[in-house]
Amino acid sequence: MLKKLVPQLQVNTIYDIDLNDLWKQGKRGIITDLDNTLVGAKAPLATPELIDWLKVVGQIGFQVVIVSNNNKPRVSKFAEPLSLPFIYRAKKPTSAAFQKAMHLMKLAPEETVVIGDQMMTDVLGGNRMGLYTILVLPIARRDEGFFTKVVNRSLEKAALTWMRK
Repeated sequence: MLKKLVPQLQVNTIYDIDLNDLWKQGKRGIITDLDNTLVGAKAPLATPELIDWLKVVGQIGFQVVIVSNNNKPRVSKFAEPLSLPFIYRAKKPTSAAFQKAMHLMKLAPEETVVIGDQMMTDVLGGNRMGLYTILVLPIARRDEGFFTKVVNRSLEKAALTWMRK
């Protein structure tokens, strides 16, 4: 079970991901979390830096779907100006939203990357589906909700401590 919490790649931010290398590996789609992965949990819109990154992602040829456990108003307000498809109230780490995102992109698991800031939702969910998982550091940890702060981060800390032994 704990192996399912280990990402294939860990980087500081999305900007540290070698997109060309992923493309060479046959990856064609990105399922990305929103809050604390693309922007801080309370940032309503994309930053200019993120907009530029998404342009590069598109120029390379990747498809992108935002998959978030947050509610529709939060996710749609962020995704619609970027013309990005999205899935809200995803209930990660369950598989339904990951399957739906792959279906939207018409991609197989081996062609799909998951990017997120939480081991208990993004990494676990992606690994359970056989996707390539990338863990980023949370952008604004102080803005995280109660469940993420108290439950998920505590479980992550315990898992990391156990894995280091």
